[in-house]
Amino acid sequence: MPDDPEIIRAAIRKAHELGADVAGTVPAKRLVDCPSAIAEKRPGSQDRGTYIVLGLSHDPEHPELDLWEAGRGTPGDRILARIGKDLVRWLQEDYGVRARLIPYRLEDGGIYLKDAASLAGIGRMGRNNLVLVPGYGPRVRFRAVWADMDCPEEPSPEGEAPCAGCEEYCIRACPMDAFPTGKFSRERCLARMDADKATGRERIDHCRACELACPAGG
Repeated sequence: MPDDPEIIRAAIRKAHELGADVAGTVPAKRLVDCPSAIAEKRPGSQDRGTYIVLGLSHDPEHPELDLWEAGRGTPGDRILARIGKDLVRWLQEDYGVRARLIPYRLEDGGIYLKDAASLAGIGRMGRNNLVLVPGYGPRVRFRAVWADMDCPEEPSPEGEAPCAGCEEYCIRACPMDAFPTGKFSRERCLARMDADKATGRERIDHCRACELACPAGG
């Protein structure tokens, strides 16, 4: 029987086969006190096992992936959920590993996905509060699968900050002035999203101004 690191490597390969553009793993315990958990004063509760983080590119040429519908989320997230469910089934059937798809929303038992992606080495957090992924920039959405395996701990990525030397395209593009002090304001960004939902449209095209203005991954 393969050991956990071998199964994890196989799971990353399988995630790509199932349609994920990027994938990585992080020990669940590292999300307990990740930066967002500290900032939001909402620590994670899962201190064992491994999160397999799945990412799907949302190319600007396919804006339909991001169209939000009440009760259904977005088409892109549904694709990620399908990839995650297929990966869970594969882990259980091929290796007998307990696994489950993690809900998207924190309120439903989700995790801080951007922190997870950063800690998994998929990318690094940019000034626009989005994960900048090599080759894709900030145009990637994430979901995660929890698996009952021990994940080798890797050091957090280091080196030059991903936005060093940038001319702050995201800040200039934001229609909500969500960077009033140079630091991202989640409240101002959410105000735009809430206003979008209040229009009553069946399918909502949320603002992506900072994301689409970012030259990373272009």
